Amino acid sequence: MEQPEPQVPHVVFFPFPAHGHIKPMFRLAELLSHANFQVTFLNTQRNHDLLLLSSDIPAFRSRYPNFQLLSYPDKVPLGLDPHRRSEQGFVDLLLSTKAAAKPALSELLEKKTGRRPPTCIIADWAIMCSSAMDVAKEFGNIPVFAFQTACAHYMWMDFHLLKLIEEGEVPLRGYKDMDKPVTSISGLGMSVRRRDLSGFARFDTVCKQVIEISTNYGSSAVSQAYGVIHNTFDKLEAPVISKLSSFLPFKIYTIGPLHCLLNNYCIKDSNPLHSINVTICKEDTNCITWLDSQPSGSVIFVSFGSLVSLSRSQILEIGQGLLNSCRPFLWVILPNPIVGQQEDDSTPGQILMELENMSKEKGLIVSWAPQEKVLAHPAIGGFLTHSGWNSTMESIYARVPMICWPTEADQLVNSRCVSELWRIGFDMKDTCDRSTVEKLVNDLMEDKRDEIMKSMDKITRQAEESVQEGGSSYCNLQRLITDIRSLIPT
Repeated sequence: MEQPEPQVPHVVFFPFPAHGHIKPMFRLAELLSHANFQVTFLNTQRNHDLLLLSSDIPAFRSRYPNFQLLSYPDKVPLGLDPHRRSEQGFVDLLLSTKAAAKPALSELLEKKTGRRPPTCIIADWAIMCSSAMDVAKEFGNIPVFAFQTACAHYMWMDFHLLKLIEEGEVPLRGYKDMDKPVTSISGLGMSVRRRDLSGFARFDTVCKQVIEISTNYGSSAVSQAYGVIHNTFDKLEAPVISKLSSFLPFKIYTIGPLHCLLNNYCIKDSNPLHSINVTICKEDTNCITWLDSQPSGSVIFVSFGSLVSLSRSQILEIGQGLLNSCRPFLWVILPNPIVGQQEDDSTPGQILMELENMSKEKGLIVSWAPQEKVLAHPAIGGFLTHSGWNSTMESIYARVPMICWPTEADQLVNSRCVSELWRIGFDMKDTCDRSTVEKLVNDLMEDKRDEIMKSMDKITRQAEESVQEGGSSYCNLQRLITDIRSLIPT
């Protein structure tokens, strides 16, 4: 008598609607598709459309016929662009997302979309996880995994927010004593100053709102999760991961760097892995040709991610500092809407033209670039970055040291780790003047390069080992796959 074929797991992904959150979750979704899982990826309509525009969808669907892309209506507050926002605007986005997320997921599960019920839901940390947990209970207690898109150090500090408030460390009023050490959080393996705390700590009202959201929606929901999936690797953050493991009542799956894990599967696969290009706008691939003409290790790559707004003075100070360093540079500056309020009557277009005129002899400015390919290019010698976690992981794997100019959320913690803990770059936090930019570029590219690259070589090697067969991230992904399969009802 023939045995019935084993059932295939069906995993629903539920990311927070921001580029830096969607990208790593999508990479994991691809990896689970590679393991022959059914995958449903649920995005807001805006981000869903951007994904469809950025990729060869027919080729992707041919490779992964069981990968389903679905969307739900955006409910962004009037006048708030989720890709250009203030700290308060981010809180508004959190609350509006919470309002839209739960009914969207409920509707998906009710419709069933021709598939078996979800084996589990993988939901972004806090807001999305809270919504997923509420819906999961309504549909028979579907297991929910929380996905943490920030580093483990930020996660550990996040658990200490209430303690920081009780001891008067936050909110940071008046930006006084910003270099004062924070003694309320132990086990980080480095000294932390007030200026290294989350960007939300700098705003009184916002800080209280974020803590309320984190407490009411995040912590209570995450504590009920089946496990936490983390885009990091064990050796990078071992002491903090150990603390989290003893603190949290469930499994932690450290499976980063996710883009490298996916690349390894691509190499092993006899069929090409048609990965979707998770990006917010069209990439300028001509920059690769420009890099081909530059000497090895000579170029400083500059990109502040998809959210940072720059004023005229900030653009010109950074630009002049780059020029004064006499190093060729490739700078990503998003189109007009991303440029912030100006101190004079200059339009964003005029400012970009002014910058291009300044730099045309030495640099190249593009609206968006294929960052992983750029960082892997032999011409790149350094990265001036906003210190988003995806950028940090990509830079580590590509063996490119960093100058960090963080502005919000976990970026401030990441930059401290880069400079103080891992010693693979410099922290330019709260500074934006041409002399500092010039000095740090020259330190990174020449004066202090040997010392930094010694640390970078070690960490890059650990990252490479983690995603190889038998490495910690590789094994943790296999453990996650096995655990999800075990959730299928018998």
